[in-house]
Amino acid sequence: MVPESHPRRRVLAGGLLAAGAVALGSPATPASADSRTGGARPTAVLVHGAFADASGWNDVATRLLKAGYDVIAPANPLRDIAGDAQYVGSVVDTIPGPVILVGHSYGGEVITNAGRGRSNVKALVYVAAFAPAEGESALQLSGQFPGSRLPDALLTRPYPVPGSSEPGIDAYVDPAKFHDVFAQDLPRAVTRAMAVTQRPASVGGLGAPSGVPAWQSLPSWYVIPTADRVIPPAVQHFMAKRAKSRAVEVKGASHVVMMSHPDAVVRQIEAARRATH
Repeated sequence: MVPESHPRRRVLAGGLLAAGAVALGSPATPASADSRTGGARPTAVLVHGAFADASGWNDVATRLLKAGYDVIAPANPLRDIAGDAQYVGSVVDTIPGPVILVGHSYGGEVITNAGRGRSNVKALVYVAAFAPAEGESALQLSGQFPGSRLPDALLTRPYPVPGSSEPGIDAYVDPAKFHDVFAQDLPRAVTRAMAVTQRPASVGGLGAPSGVPAWQSLPSWYVIPTADRVIPPAVQHFMAKRAKSRAVEVKGASHVVMMSHPDAVVRQIEAARRATH
């Protein structure tokens, strides 16, 4: 087990562990060993996007834990790209071994920035995600090709900003439209709960320019759901081709492909591991 004094143990104990697992071995323990190579499996850091939380990774995390990975699914602050990437990067910095960064939706923009300059990050996996170039934003990319239903489904709400007379603006998905826009291949009973527990994202953060992308120096993989109504598949194909990602399509899947088709996501994470470790 990781010693109590180790910073990584403190991270896991702080509630960042996905899928309800209560204990993980360190990369050197048999639970993490790759039986084919004798080496340690990397830690998968799963980063959620806007209008969601880390619980969306539960089915993926459960499979990865069973396969011997260490898994951390941090709570993405959803405030601004620079700060969000810095926070996720600080989590990565507590991990002594190799890391695969996995990002969903806006979480893809976060890993694009958090992975830059960190030697333990070996690969990026984009899941229905943004993979921006320098200067691009999530809002800009989502409208680059037609097909997104998100703009007509968004509502906004002001929130106080300490030290400022101007409020910030949060965006969230209209609960009445959440199922049809965000997760049409999940049961409505599930999406009703997702809609009322969604975490809003700062409009300023979604519109802020991204930094130098980690995919310029790191190999990447991509999962493209063909029925995504948030980020049009054409946008995802454009970004995957530009980043030279190894991309796969999941036919008929919605934006939350990691929930409706977790095995497809795990296969891409496994492909990244095999290619980089």
